[in-house]
Amino acid sequence: MPVTHAASTELDAVNQILSSVGQAPVTTLDLQNPEVAIILTTLREVNKQVQSEGWLFNQERHYVLKPDSASEEILYPTNALQIDTNVEQHRADYDVVRRGNKLYDRHHHTYKFKNDILVDITWFFEFGDVPPPIQNYITARAARMAAVKIVGEQQLAGLLQDQELMTRAAAVEYDCNQAEYSIFGWRDGENYYNNYQPYNALAR
Repeated sequence: MPVTHAASTELDAVNQILSSVGQAPVTTLDLQNPEVAIILTTLREVNKQVQSEGWLFNQERHYVLKPDSASEEILYPTNALQIDTNVEQHRADYDVVRRGNKLYDRHHHTYKFKNDILVDITWFFEFGDVPPPIQNYITARAARMAAVKIVGEQQLAGLLQDQELMTRAAAVEYDCNQAEYSIFGWRDGENYYNNYQPYNALAR
């Protein structure tokens, strides 16, 4: 029997968005078509924005980053959206940020790291590798934004916003089910105290 996959492609998402704004579907992602170009650009922007929030599927804890043996510098992974040192392992040992294409330690004012560091990292994935509930949310959000850009009809944008809210609720539910949060809000495998972080509360 043929294997089927629930995940969609960028072409599937573009056609969904075209349908949302009353346009005919396409068979290829022809960037010479202005509407397709706008929609695909919007879809990719939204994909990065949504993944930047950090979901279970694109976050890893205790990920090892190794400094280069010669320069003692750590290159910032090209597909990483966010990196922070693991609080259980390093506490106040480092305060890392991205500067250029490298990690910079603000605590010691240097690009050099003597040892491996453990980080909590948020990865970026191509649209086709994102779980279907998150794909649906990305597509719905991109549809609302594309409708404003292409059609400019407020009533249509309002209807698409309702769809966006529904798909976001489904995405959050999926993430919560996958993470198996405890009564304290910890994900499965976490056992440390998470202090109140307003930006996380507002994001979800």
